[in-house]
Amino acid sequence: MDKISKLSRLLIDDRHAALITSDISRKYLCGFSSSAGVILITREQSYLLIDFRYYEKAKERVTDCRVILMEEMRSQLMDLLVKHGISVVSVESDSMTLSEIERYKKNFAFVTFDTSKALSDKLSKMRAVKTEDEVEKITAAQRIAEKAFDRLLNNIKIGQTEKHIAAMLNYYMAEYGSDGLAFDTIAASGVNSASPHAVPTDKKLQDGDFLTLDFGAVYDGYRSDMTRTVAIGHATDKMREMYDAVLSANLDAQKAAKAGISGKLLDSVARSTLDAWNYAEYFKHSLGHGVGLEIHESPVAGPSSADSLKEGMIVTIEPGAYITGKYGVRIEDMVVITADGCRCLTRTGKGLMII
Repeated sequence: MDKISKLSRLLIDDRHAALITSDISRKYLCGFSSSAGVILITREQSYLLIDFRYYEKAKERVTDCRVILMEEMRSQLMDLLVKHGISVVSVESDSMTLSEIERYKKNFAFVTFDTSKALSDKLSKMRAVKTEDEVEKITAAQRIAEKAFDRLLNNIKIGQTEKHIAAMLNYYMAEYGSDGLAFDTIAASGVNSASPHAVPTDKKLQDGDFLTLDFGAVYDGYRSDMTRTVAIGHATDKMREMYDAVLSANLDAQKAAKAGISGKLLDSVARSTLDAWNYAEYFKHSLGHGVGLEIHESPVAGPSSADSLKEGMIVTIEPGAYITGKYGVRIEDMVVITADGCRCLTRTGKGLMII
């Protein structure tokens, strides 16, 4: 069953419709990227209203709903609502502004708009479980990122700035086919590596630094996410110990990941391992998150997570340890949840690399 048909079955009755307005949801439901347009989903028929910039391509590629050239959206949408006898329209409240919602209410006063989180929550749950095609696209993005990382390792030198490192990595991903950056690349060295979400600076790499690289590529809209921490020149015994502690937490969490485990319990597995190494107090963020058309999606694996992992979900496993004023380590992989375990999508090795 295609995604639009699956969503239409969640409608309450024939007088209920769903209005999709966000770029991400349009891409997810009909597989077509555009910066404008709406999808109207009813039980009888679904429609993609799209402007002239995308119309011809959409007609070629979109098969799950009827494609209509959007000329005067208000009147065209009104005609469709009347045609199908729609009285209630659910909207994506999580991705709409209050002014947008009010404008729809004013323009279509003859229907009731459901502005609860119901539609957004349904879409989030659907997107959390990936299809085989989605897994393939995320894997393709991951392979691009890995290829870029491998090339970067041969070009890192003492004296280069974090900004330089990040720029090289971004360029390599683009050269190998990435459609863009999955998120702003993190390149953090020395004391800056102790900040989980550091922004690349003019700090130069020095002998004895840890260098943490967190980055991802994009393939047909789908994103990848990985982190590796390498040592520049040499690593002290304490640095190696911290690295081994984080690596152990990563491996133990992957062993525990499977359908049915809660995100909270999976997070606690990694924390327990870090606690055994006396590094739990330095783990300052959640263990992981879903990845797909957005870099942060459902589910969440963290101390307060209420999510339960299901077969087909993709989640990051990214334990870390960060000592302010010294250094930090993070090792991140993406895994696909299976019935009795997980499959790691990240092929890059995780042993400590000294550059």
